Amino acid sequence: MQTKDYLDLLKNEIHSTVIATVDSEGFPQARVIDIMLVDENNLYFITARGKAFYSQLINKKFVAISGMTSGEGTLSKKAISIHGKVEAIGKKLLERVFEENPYMAEIYQTEESRMALEVFRLYEGQGEFFDLSVKPIVRESFAIGNGKVKETGYYIKETCNGCGTCIPKCPQNCIERTTPYHINQKNCILCGNCYTVCPFEAVEKRN
Repeated sequence: MQTKDYLDLLKNEIHSTVIATVDSEGFPQARVIDIMLVDENNLYFITARGKAFYSQLINKKFVAISGMTSGEGTLSKKAISIHGKVEAIGKKLLERVFEENPYMAEIYQTEESRMALEVFRLYEGQGEFFDLSVKPIVRESFAIGNGKVKETGYYIKETCNGCGTCIPKCPQNCIERTTPYHINQKNCILCGNCYTVCPFEAVEKRN
């Protein structure tokens, strides 16, 4: 999948997401916000200038976004998390927001009532996709704009002697018995069991 595919899933299949910011005192704040538009490397949402959310976006210019598809039970769902830089673009694209999301007209029924609304754009960042509907679970990272996918998670070093202590502890069975052992990153859910139990400290945690 490409970045646009993940963004389309976020808008069309998830749509209502939790967006977290930091307030003026450094405390986390979160609220449910709809993703209104996406394109190749951007996602867009709106808020009103009078809200604390607006002030936090203007002051910090950074958000974390998480959402999950609906379905019958967690193991039928897909989830996406993104963190990145945002900017206000004023009323640009506001007309298109209402065209593509007609339910918003039920909330803001007149042009006058929409005067406080502004569109925000997330233009750079990193995302992670979890597909819980398959076995083993699939985890993929992606970049937005000029964002870079940072190498995170657990990796087995050359000091591994193949003792096998980590194998039964892995919930996804994603550790391969090569020399040294190898973690299939696409299926790793970052639980850290291998890191905790390795008697030779051969598992490295990368943040």
